[in-house]
Amino acid sequence: MISLTLAATFFIAIHLFISGTALRNRLVERFGEKTYMGMFSMMSVIGLIWMILAYHSAPYIELWGQVTSARWLSSLLIFSAFVFLVLGLLSPNPTAIGGEALLKKDEPARGIFRITRHPFLMGFAIWSITHMIYNGDLSSNIFFGSFLMLSIFGPAAIDKKLRLSCGKDWLRFADKTSIVPFIAIMEQHNSIEIKELLSWRLAAAIVIYIVVFKLHSFMFGVAPIIVAS
Repeated sequence: MISLTLAATFFIAIHLFISGTALRNRLVERFGEKTYMGMFSMMSVIGLIWMILAYHSAPYIELWGQVTSARWLSSLLIFSAFVFLVLGLLSPNPTAIGGEALLKKDEPARGIFRITRHPFLMGFAIWSITHMIYNGDLSSNIFFGSFLMLSIFGPAAIDKKLRLSCGKDWLRFADKTSIVPFIAIMEQHNSIEIKELLSWRLAAAIVIYIVVFKLHSFMFGVAPIIVAS
């Protein structure tokens, strides 16, 4: 459990205390953007592999135990997570590195970004929370909780960076969107456009969800949480 805790701490620290901070800017000035990105990517991969290995070797310490009721809810939550993850990854993203030009468009918030301006991170949040609740043990809460922390604190850091660098273009985009899904729509700053969501990206999300569900035991060594006993 010590190794998992250290790995999670390392993984969270490099993302929250280096990426998007003044330290990042100093490192870029000293080593250059490409060298920094290479170093940061390498540390991220090392941290992720360390976490995965430590998680699989950690002892099982029950907190509230595996939740076996309402399995249909976990299925729904994980599916929604895949929709946010895949659409956020495959759609033109105004909040991604190099996506600032999209903020200048007449309608920068389209498709999944009408629902949340950080769909990829919100998908990770839903995925993390669901696994934490349904597994109900300490190592799972440390492992998936690490991704949850990044999903919670990451959007604010991204918003701050873009607000400073993009000014009015960012404020116009932020005014029509929200971090928490559906809030901007509930406050009538935006609306859902079904036609924008019904695309090959949604089909890809459905296919990926089905494939991961079918191969979950093979890829990760455990049955999906919705069928575990």
